[in-house]
This record gives sequence, C-alpha cells and structure tokens, in this order.
Amino acid sequence: MSKKTCVLVAGSMGTALAAVLADNKLDVTLWTRNAAQAEEINTKHTNGRFLKGTELHPGIRATTSMEEALQDADSVVLAATSSAMREVVSQMKPYLKPGTLLIHATKGFETGTLKRMTEVIAEELPQTDPDRIVVLSGPSHAEEVVVRCPTTVVVAAKCLEAAEAAQDLFMNATFRVYTNPDVLGVEVSGALKNIIALGAGMSDGLGFGDNAKAALLTRGLAEISRLGVAMGANPFTFAGLAGIGDLVVTCTSQHSRNWNAGNRLGRGETLDEVLQSTGMVVEGVKTTKAAYELSRQYHVSMPITNVLYKVLFEGKEPRTAVEELMGRLRTHEIEETPTVSWNGEEPTP
Repeated sequence: MSKKTCVLVAGSMGTALAAVLADNKLDVTLWTRNAAQAEEINTKHTNGRFLKGTELHPGIRATTSMEEALQDADSVVLAATSSAMREVVSQMKPYLKPGTLLIHATKGFETGTLKRMTEVIAEELPQTDPDRIVVLSGPSHAEEVVVRCPTTVVVAAKCLEAAEAAQDLFMNATFRVYTNPDVLGVEVSGALKNIIALGAGMSDGLGFGDNAKAALLTRGLAEISRLGVAMGANPFTFAGLAGIGDLVVTCTSQHSRNWNAGNRLGRGETLDEVLQSTGMVVEGVKTTKAAYELSRQYHVSMPITNVLYKVLFEGKEPRTAVEELMGRLRTHEIEETPTVSWNGEEPTP
C-alpha cells in the first residue's frame, strides 16, 4: 500500500509538488479552502486558476476537509503563502499525527515578526521537533515542474534523516533533489531572490538591457549573501541551487510573478494596479519590507533592497531609483571578503 501524503494548499506550487508525489506513486491529497477548486481538480483534473491549460495527474485527490486531508498522512507538504502559513499550520494542529514528516516550500518571511517559515511552523506545532522540519527550495517554476521539465532542487533540515526522507519522497527521473543542512541559508536565499527579481523585471520594463540586469543579479546575490551570513547562514549556500540557481531562474523567466510585477512597474503601472490584477501573491513585495527591516536589525548594507523599498512603499519613480543606484559612491567589488585586503588594510563593508 502506498504511503499517504498531504499537500496544503492548491496554489501553483502546491499543485505542482502534488503532481511530483503522485508520479512517485504516493497516495496524494491536496487541501484547498475552495470547494469549486476541489471539484475541478477531482472531476476535470485541472487547476485552471493557477496552472491554466495543464492536465493534472489523475491520482491527485482534492478536499476542503483538513481532517480528511491529514488523516493517516505520513508526510505533509506546506505550500501556503508566507502570510497564510501560520493560519494554515494552526488549523493542522488537531489532526496531525506524531512523527509526521513536515516539509515546506514557501519563500518569504512572516510580516511583522520577520520570522522564517520553519520558525513559524515550529511555534505553531510545539510538539514537533524543529530540527526535523524540512524546507524545499531552488529553481523550480511550478509551470515547468507540473509538466515534468527537468528540475533540480534542494531540501534542507538540521536533521539529516529528515532531509533524506524528503529527498526520497520527491526524487524521480525529472525531479532531482539534493540535501543541505543550512536551513537558514536556504530559507533566506529563497525569500530574498524575489526582491532582486522585482528589480530585474523593473530594469527590463525600463528597457535597460542585459548589461544592467546582469549587474543587478550579481550585486543582488552579494546583498543576499551579506544579510544571510550576518544572520548565521553558510556562505556556500548562496552559490548553490537555493542561492544563485533560484536567483537566475526567477530573474530571467516570464513565469516569475515577481519579474512580471517589476516589469509592469518599470512600464509605468502603480503597485496597486499590479497587485490587484495579478490574482496571485507576489511574495517579493512583502519580502522587500522584511529585508529592509532586517538589514537595519543586522546593520547590513543592502542598496538594491533599499531603493526597491522606496519604489514600492515611498512612491519613488523606478527610473530615478536606478539612477540613484548608479550614482552611489565608488567601492570595491569584493569588500565582503574578509581574507582580501587592499594596501595592507582590512576591507570595509
């Protein structure tokens, strides 16, 4: 008998990951609040709002009952938005059986508390060992995952056994999975790359070309690494799938909601216009505010994030914001590397 797994919720990534698990012959239940969406998935095997034109694996069964979804589940995959994560996990609490493998695939911070998703999950489920909570991240557009395009991701947990259990759950011929012990680094990478994707889209919307976008990605990675390391992450994580891998795919693909949102801002639309018409969460907007606050908390320089914060929340014109970035005082590219010095002096951050 196949093992049962539950995926919450039925957005684009949740549905795509459910498809991977169904391919791996697991008994997959996909939870949604929306009864019409559950009916569509069960009868038509489609999820038109989030994955238009894609036929889903017939083995995926949707339900609006949290109790039914979690009954006898050996593993749970959480793909709720960062703003909804705490509420969804709280609803799980009465029905979660002991020892269930918990995996989340959400890229963002909780607004207000600035907590990572593993921290939110651990707080809501104190009976769960926090070292066994797994994060799945990396370059993985749902639109490509669901149609079995070759995809490679990383799963991170402090407990190697839990990470390997998640690896075994998802690994197949088109979905390759690596493990990593650096939970903090993987979560920070996944969240912050959405900020740079907003900037990359904005640059493209302004017509600034590939040179500008390449510089934005490169310096963006420096910002992500700088904050992540200050928070306690392993610097090598940012050179891996969760770091540069996810950064590249999110900043260069029109599948990316964050790139699309930035592109529309660059073309002159307001943030309200973009968000109201998108129909799906643009995580990079809230993450920009969180990163802006974290940069001050950890005393880390993040000029790209600061400028995007001004565009999103203070009304600065995108073109003026880019000019502000280009007009910054001169500095060394490798100022973040403590082993390198110039003129016998330690470099300044």
